[in-house]
Amino acid sequence: MPDNNEMVLPQSGLAEDILAQFVGKAQQDLDATYTAAAAQQEEKLHHLVTFSLGREEYGVEISSVQEIIRATDITPVPGAPIHVRGVINLRGKIIPVVDLRSRFRMPPGEATDAQRIIVIELNGKRLGMQVDAVSQVIKLSSAIIEEIPEEAITLDQNYISGVAKLEGRLIIILDLNRALLLTDGN
Repeated sequence: MPDNNEMVLPQSGLAEDILAQFVGKAQQDLDATYTAAAAQQEEKLHHLVTFSLGREEYGVEISSVQEIIRATDITPVPGAPIHVRGVINLRGKIIPVVDLRSRFRMPPGEATDAQRIIVIELNGKRLGMQVDAVSQVIKLSSAIIEEIPEEAITLDQNYISGVAKLEGRLIIILDLNRALLLTDGN
């Protein structure tokens, strides 16, 4: 009895029969791999905290979020990059706060009671993201998340890891490692 790596030659011995058998097995293996990968991707859930900046809705993985606080008393830091609003003192820890509107080159928004700072942990460091409002925590299947087309962003805007289509709305999912770079060049 042959194992999975052996191929039984057809009785005819013709090269085209041998090739057809080889291609058929390769296609079956490829189909099985694709089906398994698709099933695994569908099963993967993303837990996101969603928030708004202007009329757009964004999401970040909840595993990065430490807490959400009111946007109060941010102390400016001279010489900081333009998108760093300043720092806050959170229970004795000094945390830089990034204004995502400024980081994403959006016009400044009005200060409202809905504004929040989402405190995240990124590469062992705590940072705050100032947003217009926090919306909700949601679970999304990988099946409804698509990559953003290359034509839709420039190289310095590659902080988007995907876009989720949910109930008639789009949620832009951020790659925090890229979205929160604290240098002027990015």
